[in-house]
Amino acid sequence: MSVRATARITAALDSRGVTALPVLESAGPLALRRTRAANGPEARVTVVGAMSAPLGGDRLAIEVRAEDGARLTVDSAAATIALPGPGPNTEPATYDVELNVGERAGLRWLPEQLVSAHGSLLHMTTRVELAPTARLVLREEQILGRHGESTGTLTSRLTVRRAGRPLIDQQMAYGPGAPGGWDGAAVLGGHRAVGQLLLVDPGFGEKCPEVRLLTPTAVLTPLVGPAVLVTAVAPDARLLRRVLDEALSEVSRRLDG
Repeated sequence: MSVRATARITAALDSRGVTALPVLESAGPLALRRTRAANGPEARVTVVGAMSAPLGGDRLAIEVRAEDGARLTVDSAAATIALPGPGPNTEPATYDVELNVGERAGLRWLPEQLVSAHGSLLHMTTRVELAPTARLVLREEQILGRHGESTGTLTSRLTVRRAGRPLIDQQMAYGPGAPGGWDGAAVLGGHRAVGQLLLVDPGFGEKCPEVRLLTPTAVLTPLVGPAVLVTAVAPDARLLRRVLDEALSEVSRRLDG
């Protein structure tokens, strides 16, 4: 039987100016745990998988709201593995992420990798609404197949709006049934780890880096927003994470400098 579950997080400033979590609502396989934050005034929530999911036919969602002035980090305890459904005619699984960041609020969305196991079929959407003074760090990493196996079918769409206007809207598709050429030299070139890092910050209005290659398979691109997008492919998850972490450190130093 398929699972339908929506987990919810709301972060808001309390009377002391510290970020509290008035809403922390787990659901189905999405168990939410408050964990220790690196910075005292901010809050951190870790998503812990309570069961194997998403399976074919599952409908999972996470809704996150950082209210005005709040600072929140959301990460996960382990990779999410998209698995085949129980039968040959199982519908695709869906995983929807809704992020809303208010004025002068900051959200760091840093889940672990999404692994597309052989035979799985997953449609993932991430929608973000940002206030004009909101800050966002968003990392997405997809691993196409477990060790020694081919990938499942994965469609992933990211839509971000800032101050009510589109900032980025892109869709990627991999695996059986995806548009031809997804694994060719012009797209993945045989790599099995693909990721992106999106940073939105009003400070980029004055200190936005120029477009450039970070590695032969990773590029940093400034967006009108102000924002920066890093996209990368790599042979494996470890190398992909290293590239994205180094990019995040470099861009953060530029903002602080």
